[in-house]
Amino acid sequence: MFKTLPAATLPLLAGLLWAADTGATTFNTADVESHGHWHTLTLSLGEERHFRAMEGYSYSDSLLSFNVTAGVCDLPWLELRVELDEHQPESRAVNRVPVDLRVDHETIHGGTAEFVTERGDSGFYVHFYLPEQSLLIEEMRRGETLLLRLMRGEDDPWFMTFSLEGADEAIAGAERRCRETRPAE
Repeated sequence: MFKTLPAATLPLLAGLLWAADTGATTFNTADVESHGHWHTLTLSLGEERHFRAMEGYSYSDSLLSFNVTAGVCDLPWLELRVELDEHQPESRAVNRVPVDLRVDHETIHGGTAEFVTERGDSGFYVHFYLPEQSLLIEEMRRGETLLLRLMRGEDDPWFMTFSLEGADEAIAGAERRCRETRPAE
């Protein structure tokens, strides 16, 4: 059920798995730290800095991440990347679907998930729009398991489960790095 990625592959994967709105931009990856099943890393391109806490342990083809950007550290976002094994021809929003996320037996966080492809990238991204995202992140920091349900159709749910072992340390590390970094001018 759970698979471990070799630590040596994480910097390479993290750098390859970051796409910007301008399409399949590769960021440089630095300062990778392991925290149980999670990792903290810094992504940069020129003066632009993003900080990520990510879980790549539970699935070999998917990464769940908590992200913050220098200068707007109080606006984190959650993202899921799923490998498609085929480079995408265009950047576009593919679909919007209902989503529920739940940590252990805590609050069920309902919202919307947008499926997005980035030109030149071999995966697709799921962006989450949740009314109580800050509460979910707090629950992630003290929980054991994150349960995810995406409703691709009325009778077509897609379930995923992510380990939260190390999430608290990884999220705290990403937030700390963000606060300590000056935004690009």
